[in-house]
Amino acid sequence: MSINRNNTSEKISSSIKDISRKIIRGLVFPVIILAIWEMAARQGVVDPYFLPSPSSISHTYIDMFGSGLLQQHLLISLQRLCYGFLIAVAVAIPMGVLVGKTRTFRHYVNPTLSFLQQIPPIAWIPIFMLWLGIDEASKVAVIVYAAFFPIFLNTVQGVISVDPKLIEVGRSFMLTTGEMIRRVYIPSAAMTIFVGLRLGLSNCWRALVGAELIAASSGLGSLIMDARNFSQADKIFVGIFTIGLAGLLIDFLLRRMESKLMPWKKMYKVGGNT
Repeated sequence: MSINRNNTSEKISSSIKDISRKIIRGLVFPVIILAIWEMAARQGVVDPYFLPSPSSISHTYIDMFGSGLLQQHLLISLQRLCYGFLIAVAVAIPMGVLVGKTRTFRHYVNPTLSFLQQIPPIAWIPIFMLWLGIDEASKVAVIVYAAFFPIFLNTVQGVISVDPKLIEVGRSFMLTTGEMIRRVYIPSAAMTIFVGLRLGLSNCWRALVGAELIAASSGLGSLIMDARNFSQADKIFVGIFTIGLAGLLIDFLLRRMESKLMPWKKMYKVGGNT
């Protein structure tokens, strides 16, 4: 028992050291940029009206966080993101499985989907506002559109790439179509689907902020636009940095979920490296 505990503690300490090294390496470049930026602002090389110093931005960040204003706008944006992303997942994955599994259907829908894929989500904002109004529905529609194609296309690719031997095994066990999808297609395509989920989540986060910049009275995009109207560059940077940090956290949580749901992925990577 003591040997196992020692091995476990050694693994934990080793993983903590690895994580610490990764964090330190990742922070080196941003710290250098911030230091140069701060010195340039203090020496008057840049006009603080247009480019405030990092220290000034951090003070504004603390003030906005303390007043609750930042959390309020962030929460509204995250709620919109959750609604739109979940709808996109509910539509894109089943449709991707259907298109990937049915070659004939794929030939019919591919041209239309390829056409729609080329249109950026922000181009749909005026028509969504015309159809759905200026409330939440139009913004959620933009998010759904932005997230749909990465999830859908990766699901299709994952289903198409399923090993034919696995399909034959499923048929030999007389699995129904629904059982084949649940036990063969979805598990085999899971890694590719999660790639699509991460891309889709990143896309819809950016599309949401774009929609809020154009047509919203709340959310991070609206916060940035209000700051721009009052020439408050420090608040603009607070909004921008919050968007980046929230995006990083969302992607991290999705990767953690992926590792929990698919523990075999780590073994697959190790096997591929060796």
